[in-house]
Amino acid sequence: MNDQPVPVKAIGLDPRRTLKRRILFRKNVPLMIMFFPVIVYFIVFKYVPMLGAVIAFKQYNFSDGIMGSPWVGLDNFRLLFSNPQMVNTIRNTLLLSVLKIVVGFPFPILLAILLNEVRRKWFKNVVQTLVYLPHFFNWIIVAGIVITVFSRESGIINHLIQRGGGEAYPFLYNGFSWVAIFLGSGIWKEVGFSAIVYLAAITTIDPSLYESAGMDGASKLRQIWHITLPGMRPTIILLLILAMGNVMEVGFDQIYLLQNSVVAHISEVISTFIYRAGLQGGQFSMTAAMGLFESLVGLVLVIASNQIARKFKQGLW
Repeated sequence: MNDQPVPVKAIGLDPRRTLKRRILFRKNVPLMIMFFPVIVYFIVFKYVPMLGAVIAFKQYNFSDGIMGSPWVGLDNFRLLFSNPQMVNTIRNTLLLSVLKIVVGFPFPILLAILLNEVRRKWFKNVVQTLVYLPHFFNWIIVAGIVITVFSRESGIINHLIQRGGGEAYPFLYNGFSWVAIFLGSGIWKEVGFSAIVYLAAITTIDPSLYESAGMDGASKLRQIWHITLPGMRPTIILLLILAMGNVMEVGFDQIYLLQNSVVAHISEVISTFIYRAGLQGGQFSMTAAMGLFESLVGLVLVIASNQIARKFKQGLW
């Protein structure tokens, strides 16, 4: 019988490796303590509320509670999609979201490239401050500015038109002009802050590439096309995938503050429907079903976008 002791390494108990793990753990304790509130936040405000999605499959009422309310299966979903008004709401949400991505997504990229090409530091700082500032305005302030500028009765633009001999135009009461104002106000508010990410991506590009291209006679436009944009591509694809996940979320504040009954046929979206039917109308089950549908569509779009990006070796996972 072999009575030789089994080596420590043979059973995976290397003392040196164990000591390294303990030292590494002790070094990371402050970071884990700092990260603990973040974990608690996501558990309490992100994961626990997911349990409320069961309301979408019940006829919820306050007296019975979530667990005691009667189960109705997919009836809430059938009720939603059999309503012509609901179909129009989903169409408006998709239309406005796609327009925000198609029209608004390139602006931060263009702004970041232009700021990167500015050589006067004082001018660059002034421009950055001016374009970043609207991000810190509440949508109530932005909506007030928009109404002050485009109002039919007292708007600045209509006042100038009337002084020139023209007739006041109902910018906020015409579907096409309302959509244009909606997109323009969103771009004006967020373009500066969104450009920060792209500016950070540009700083990672090797400056020697620009020097080599300049020595070879490449113009600024060619340097931007062949060096700057390819260097920004991973960041662009990452943010585009994240934006696709929010296609069904147009944003409640901006829509609610700018919409009116005249343009309700184009401005009524899922978020405002949930507010009116859920909070004001008490139809919690139906709006929970709509919220679950919205989340599932976003999940599918994120996965599909990532699969497309993986074909170009730029996927998130």
